[in-house]
Amino acid sequence: MKNFSDLSEREILAIGVSAEEEDARIYRAFAEDLAGRYPDSGKIFEEMAIEENNHRDRLLSMYQERFGEHLPPIRREDVKGFLKRRPIWLTKNLPLETIRKQAETMEFQAARFYAKAAEQATDVGVRRLLGELAIIEQGHEDLAHKLTQKTLTAGVRAKEDETARRMFVLQYVQPGLAGLMDGSVSTLAPLFAAAFATHNNWSTFLVGLAAAIGAGISMAFAEALSDDGSLTGRGAPVIRGGVCGLMTAIGGLGHAIPYLVPDSWPNAFWIATSIASVVVFFELWAIAFIRARFMDTPFLQAAFQVVIGGVLVLLAGIFIGGA
Repeated sequence: MKNFSDLSEREILAIGVSAEEEDARIYRAFAEDLAGRYPDSGKIFEEMAIEENNHRDRLLSMYQERFGEHLPPIRREDVKGFLKRRPIWLTKNLPLETIRKQAETMEFQAARFYAKAAEQATDVGVRRLLGELAIIEQGHEDLAHKLTQKTLTAGVRAKEDETARRMFVLQYVQPGLAGLMDGSVSTLAPLFAAAFATHNNWSTFLVGLAAAIGAGISMAFAEALSDDGSLTGRGAPVIRGGVCGLMTAIGGLGHAIPYLVPDSWPNAFWIATSIASVVVFFELWAIAFIRARFMDTPFLQAAFQVVIGGVLVLLAGIFIGGA
C-alpha cells in the first residue's frame, strides 16, 4: 500500500474519480432501499448520487486536461489511511439511522481526502478543484446529519453530537476493543496450557505476563502502522497504538493475575484457576457488550461470536496442557 504523502497529482485525481463512482453507486443503493419506506430521504440520496457523478465528471475533465486519456489503476483501497467500510449497503431494509451514519462517515472521509489532497497539490487548477470539492463534501456531511430530522421525532432520538461520538469510536473504542479482544482471547490457550501442564501458579503467571506484554507490544505496533489517521480522522497513530496495546495487555493480564495466589496455600492451583475462569467469563461478556453498544452488532450475535470463540480457545489450552 502507498502512503498518501507519496501520491502524485495524477494518482490523487484517479483515486478521486474511482471514489466518486463508488460513492454514487452506494447512494443509489440507499435510495432504492429507502424508496418504499422513506421516499423523501430516498430522493435525497438519489440527488447525492447525481452530485457524486458530477464530481467525478469534474475530476475526469481535470485529469484529461492535465494527464491525457488513461487513468492509472489505483483505488483508495491501495492507499494507507483510508477507512475500510463495511458493505452494509448490500443489506436490504436497513434502519434509516444506520444509513444516515454510513453517509456521514462517507462524506466525512471524502471531505478529509480532498482537503489533504488540496494541501499536497502544486498545480493551481488541481488545488482549486480539490479545495472546492472539500467544501462541497463538508456540506454533504451536514446534509447527511440532518436526513432523519423529519422522520424521527425528538422523543425518539435524543439530541447528541453524532460526529463527536463517531470520532470517539474511531479513535478510542475501535482500537481499544480490538486490543481487548486480542488480549483476552489469544492469551487464553498459552495461559491455561501452562497452568494444567505445570500446576504451578508462579510459572503460569510468568507465562501469562509474557503473553500479555508480548501481545500488547505487537498490537500496538500493528495498530499504529496500519493508518496515519490523516484521512480517517482516527487520531494520532501513537495514541491509537497506545490504546490498543494497553487494552491488549489488560485483557491478557486479567486472567493471569489470579495465578499470583501463592503456591504454598492449600489447593492454590484450583483457587487461582477458579478465579481466572470467573475473570474470563466477565471479560468475554464485557467485550460482547462493548461490540453491541458501540459497533452496531446485535448483542446475541456479539455474545455468540466472542463467548463461544473464547470458550473454545480456553478448552484448547486446557486440553493441550493436560495432555
